[in-house]
Amino acid sequence: MTTANAKSSAFFTMEDAKASFNLFCCVCGIGSLAMPSNYARAGPFYASIALTFMIFANTYATLKLSKVMLVAPSSVRTYGDLGEWALGKWGRFFTVVSQMGVCLLVPCAFLVLGSTLLDVLFPDSFSQTFWIIFMALMVVPVCLIPTLKESAGMAFAGCMGTIIADIIAVIVLQWNMRGHGSIPSPDITVHQVLTCFGNLALAYGAAIVVPDLQREHSEPQRMPRVVVITILFISGFFVAIALLGYTAGGCQLSGNILYSIVSTSDPLGLAPLGFTADRGAVVMAYLFMQMHISIAFSTLMMPPFFMAERLVLGMHKGPEIVRFNGELDQANVDLDMEIQDKRSYVQSSTPMDAAGNRQVSAASIVEKTEGRMSHLRVALEFGEEITEEELHAPYRNNPLRYIALRICIIVILVICAVLLRKR
Repeated sequence: MTTANAKSSAFFTMEDAKASFNLFCCVCGIGSLAMPSNYARAGPFYASIALTFMIFANTYATLKLSKVMLVAPSSVRTYGDLGEWALGKWGRFFTVVSQMGVCLLVPCAFLVLGSTLLDVLFPDSFSQTFWIIFMALMVVPVCLIPTLKESAGMAFAGCMGTIIADIIAVIVLQWNMRGHGSIPSPDITVHQVLTCFGNLALAYGAAIVVPDLQREHSEPQRMPRVVVITILFISGFFVAIALLGYTAGGCQLSGNILYSIVSTSDPLGLAPLGFTADRGAVVMAYLFMQMHISIAFSTLMMPPFFMAERLVLGMHKGPEIVRFNGELDQANVDLDMEIQDKRSYVQSSTPMDAAGNRQVSAASIVEKTEGRMSHLRVALEFGEEITEEELHAPYRNNPLRYIALRICIIVILVICAVLLRKR
């Protein structure tokens, strides 16, 4: 068996893990903090229905997005490209607006949340505006890493940060609320149930980074499996945190589990639930979540960075995108979808000659160069490994340009975060 086939036949490779870490870091963060409060607002019955629905809806939608990216032409590299390929210029417009809404507003929320965490860690030290600016300075070095694949190690640290922070917060709640009577039930309203769905929609933001992760993967045909495994693992973690947090405090929980273990207005006083948490545990929970936010900020900013570098600096240029034509392209899409559905797609890859080189036709080379060949066929016929050095190549020529652009974007986000911090 060749090295490529051995790699493809493995259930989960190191490259899969790198993509999974970034996906996990993007999804499982501030969303997990609100899981117990969803049960506190809507009650166990409605909150469980909402969580179950969002698990299946988001897993299915993200899986389908990954599969569509596979059958799209290789000229389609971003979410906006996919929108233009499917629905023309208006498709690009609406896709970019929705993606950028998440990719830019959530980092603003990260800056505000990070400033609150720092204020609890160092009470009465500086104003919230100062902490927002300080938080932005902390994330600049992470944001200057060119690609998601290169930052996979930090993404793993971000994953562990949110897991440890949530576990510490739940333990603090369970320990300090032990011996109490039955937990109080919420007074359920339609608004509270809808808020629960809104929180879950914020938590499941995986789709926004899937095109970028898939573009950097050497074997993009493996991404649907990576997506499903990662989303289901995250969902299981969400369920565990939600139930453990709710069983400790019931409807008394704050909107953020970290705010339930310490008062943000009086960090050294009583917590909102009437107990005094161990200061060391509070500091550790807040520090680990601060670490996660700093790394997740850069992960969510990668799609806007890529688009800005293409639009402003002229980087990442590729072949022109030709809109999907049902009459001409449907047969190729159906064939690619059939290859995806077969477990033996590895065997359908391009054969090797005696010297171990791939036998690729001239027509295939032309199709790939013009961006008309699908991502799936490019991966199967050419089998080229996408290394971190390759992904880093466009940034080597003039690094000051992309560094200046990224810092300008972060400055704009800081201004927005300062202006909107009370809202």
